[in-house]
Amino acid sequence: MNGSGSGRGRRIVLWRHGQTAWNLERRFQGSTDIELTEAGVGQARRAARLLASLKPDAIVASDLRRAAATAAELAAITGLGIAHDPGLRETYAGAWQGLTHEEIVGRFGEQYAAWKRGEPVRRGGGELETEVADRAAPVVLAHADKLPDEGTLVVVSHGGTIRTTIGRLLGLESHHWEGLGGLTNCCWSVLGEGARGWRLLEHNAGTLPEPVLGDDD
Repeated sequence: MNGSGSGRGRRIVLWRHGQTAWNLERRFQGSTDIELTEAGVGQARRAARLLASLKPDAIVASDLRRAAATAAELAAITGLGIAHDPGLRETYAGAWQGLTHEEIVGRFGEQYAAWKRGEPVRRGGGELETEVADRAAPVVLAHADKLPDEGTLVVVSHGGTIRTTIGRLLGLESHHWEGLGGLTNCCWSVLGEGARGWRLLEHNAGTLPEPVLGDDD
């Protein structure tokens, strides 16, 4: 379902939003609409200067304020418009939202442990990770399909949504998605289009991608 068999050399940069107060408090955000901190705006501004040098062709972002504000920093430099799509929102996690990490482990210990084992879990009664991928991956692919050959799409979203989308675009079974580490605020991952589909070229990067020089390029 990766839609990339044409080998057009496109690239997808999946960029996590900047810091929020709830990130600092290790409080589960999910789909709660939390703003960037002042430091988060600064992170977005610095990262945008780097990402602008990739000369992106398009920007699509979650409509939650923390992602929209992050995307706005790149739009300001590049002059590109932003397509906002609720399909790129973070996982809805019901009763977990607003709780700290310690509170989640204390109240939902079994559920948390099952999730970490890669089992399908509706955290707090919310969405399954596969359901997040079901709504987010098609948004990413639809925008990637509009790119010119060798074009670059920047997707501004959330850690969980980015991880599940990467897993889906790489064709990994969902119980392996936890094997993809989390993204730091305002860091990004890069998928490149090869002859056999999408490949993960960079993960949780905060600097610009360097070419792979060696036998595995």
